[in-house]
Amino acid sequence: MRRPAFYSRSTRAPQDAAAPGMPDGSDAAEPQAPGAPMPPPASRWQPGRRSFWVLLALCIGLGGSGAALWWPQRAHQFTQKDIDAAVLHTLQTNTLPSPAAKAADIIRPSVVRVVSYGTEKTAPEARTEKRGRNLAKGRPADATTAPGQQVERGVGTGVVIVDKGVILTNLHVVAGAETIKVTFFDGLESPATITGTQPENDLAVLQAQKLPDDLIPATMRSTADLRPGDQVAAVGFPFGIGPSVSAGVVSGLNRSFRSPEGKQELGNLIQFDAAANPGNSGGPLINMDGEVIGIVTAILNPTQQRTFIGIGFAMPIENAASAIGSPPF
Repeated sequence: MRRPAFYSRSTRAPQDAAAPGMPDGSDAAEPQAPGAPMPPPASRWQPGRRSFWVLLALCIGLGGSGAALWWPQRAHQFTQKDIDAAVLHTLQTNTLPSPAAKAADIIRPSVVRVVSYGTEKTAPEARTEKRGRNLAKGRPADATTAPGQQVERGVGTGVVIVDKGVILTNLHVVAGAETIKVTFFDGLESPATITGTQPENDLAVLQAQKLPDDLIPATMRSTADLRPGDQVAAVGFPFGIGPSVSAGVVSGLNRSFRSPEGKQELGNLIQFDAAANPGNSGGPLINMDGEVIGIVTAILNPTQQRTFIGIGFAMPIENAASAIGSPPF
């Protein structure tokens, strides 16, 4: 009995069995005899398909490696050593303002220039101050004014202690003045009147008639814990120049000073070595927090020059505040 023929499991016909008229290696299917078993399906791992899966696996592997490199690492935990090193680097590479500069910035809005006008004085010290003011303004040292014209009899400094325009200064700056003018930190000029005096402490209280919109009063600080060696700064208008700032330390406490003419003796003074000259009188002596601890009152100079040689005196703020009848401490 004749047996039916079996067909190759390959879907591709042998080279030598290619049908006439068909290109070599074609996948044309041969006709199937009736009743013959179906040939098994072609294998998935053909050469073309195997290359695709290998390439896909390689791409996945490379993608995973790239993701591992791209994915952010765990955040660095800063230690106290890192923080200290950063602070040290900042201090070494940046210039910070000095304590005196920061203190001066705080007090500056409260400092005013005080000028008294009247008949020109002829005393030696008055002539010395006049020469200094003239030189500061670029005038000849011995420049004079027309007869009968009011002149600057004294230039000093004041400090605002109440935002209503109450100003503390030295009595000798405004004593005998026919007119008083104050200039605030923003350049506003205003007439002022004397509302109180304390001759025993060489203090005067002024009231300005016009005020800036944002007038800032000074903060006062008790001298109970003040010690020699503490840093201080004097802010004022030496010879009318300013506002000027000079820094130093407290040299001593409870000092006494007698005026060159011997007319007055002041006690319980703060001695300091921050530079002060005529024109600083009435200005604030401040600590490094910008708080007023005294009112600059006098300088010691055995000669007739009346310039600074290293010893200045300030009235403690307790005495100065009592001049307005309101001790703050």
